Parts: sequence; structure tokens; C-alpha cells
Amino acid sequence: MQHLLIDTTGHVATVRLNRPDVRNAFNNVLIAELNQAFRELGQRSEVRCIVLAAEGPAFCAGGDLNWMRSMADYTREQNLADAAVLSDMLQSIYTCPQPTVAAIHGDVFAGGMGLVAACDMAVTVDSAQFCLSEVKLGLIPATISPYVIRAMGARAAHRYFLTAERFSAAEAHRIGLVHEVVPAAALGDRVAGLARALVSAGPQALKACKRLLHQVAGHEIEPGLLASTVQGIADIRASDEGKEGVSSFLQKRPPGWLPPS
Repeated sequence: MQHLLIDTTGHVATVRLNRPDVRNAFNNVLIAELNQAFRELGQRSEVRCIVLAAEGPAFCAGGDLNWMRSMADYTREQNLADAAVLSDMLQSIYTCPQPTVAAIHGDVFAGGMGLVAACDMAVTVDSAQFCLSEVKLGLIPATISPYVIRAMGARAAHRYFLTAERFSAAEAHRIGLVHEVVPAAALGDRVAGLARALVSAGPQALKACKRLLHQVAGHEIEPGLLASTVQGIADIRASDEGKEGVSSFLQKRPPGWLPPS
């Protein structure tokens, strides 16, 4: 990978944006590599959790200016194709079978907000600044909007999409974009704690639970949805992992997916 650092320790994979000289801004190479990384890691059974982090002073500054300049003379068809690649990358993160954690050590602007919102959970340092800056450039945060609006809610999105004002980590937490705000020195430990909690759960149950979240969140409670939830719990109870989990709990021993205590 040219712009990513990928490391797997135990059952936790860490994907690090590695363009620190441009504040980890997107270009076509980084977008393609993120798409590939999350698709490939999503197929690896030994990986139970993926942490998305970054090198350098910022988490992600959005689009690379040189990359954006190269699009100045694009036709509509070229713009459609280019935007579709970014959309596909965000969807790869959002639908990755394993739980994903954004470890935010610095500022997050524009498209970087999509990365944070596409992850299942996010922890940020208290000094980070956030901004949906697109309208200041005469653009709109279109491809990231499905994820960001789900994360921060429509009411907050109306303000921050339209004003393009910066907001603090505390405000990001208040509106639900991130789950926790910690001092910089505590970020690694807090993210590691979340990873440990995820790795201790049944790996197939985690994947099924993530699918459940996507299926249920925001949908009307109607007979079809209720029927699918009934089927979901019945199927997981009958699975080998479900049976092992219940048996190990009753027998007061670690489940088979964890090493013996």
C-alpha cells in the first residue's frame, strides 16, 4: 500500500492513513487503497475488529487540493465515475462485516467526516476540531451525507452542513458524531479497551449484530421487520457459536472463541 499502513495484532487490524504531509487528504490512490483494505480485511476470519487511525498532525483533511485541481476540467461522466469511487469506499467501511473503530487523534474536515461516520464507533482526543467545509468551496458534502447524517442527526446536520463552521470535540460528542472524548494520552488505551471488548464477543455474533443494526436502525416497526428479528434470534440460537456461548456461560468457563483463562 502506498498511502496506508496496515498491521494486525491478535484479532485486531489497524489501518492507518499515511499521508501526513498533506494531513491525510484523499486522492484517488488513498481512496482505492481504503476500499481494498476494508474489503480484504472483511474477508479475513481471524480479524474481529478494525481500527481506523492516521499518522501526522491531522486525522483527515478531506480532499487533496492537487487531486481536486485535476478534476477541474472533468466532464459530467468523469465526475460521476470519480464520485462513485469515493462512495464505494465509504460503503466498504460502513458494511465491513467486522466492527470498526475510528481513533481520532487530530482534526477531521470534509470527506474525513465521512470516514468517522462510516465507522461503528469513534473516540476522539479533546483537542480535535471538526468541520464540514464543502459549501465554502461551492460544493456539497453529498457522498458522505448518508453516513454523517445518520451519525450526528438531521438537526445538527442542517447547521453544520450549511454554516461550514468548525466545532469542537465536545460538540462532536454532544451531537453524537463521536462516542467518547479523551485526553491525547488516553486515546490508545481507550481504543484498545473497545477492541478488547469486541474481540471477547462471539465473532459470528458480532457480524450478525452489525447486520441487525443496519437492518433495524431507522426502519418502521412493521410485520416484515419483526419477522426478520424473530428469524435472526432463532438462527443464532441454533448456530454452533450460539450453542457454545450459552453452554460456556452455564458451565462458567470461557467460550471456545477465547483462550482458556
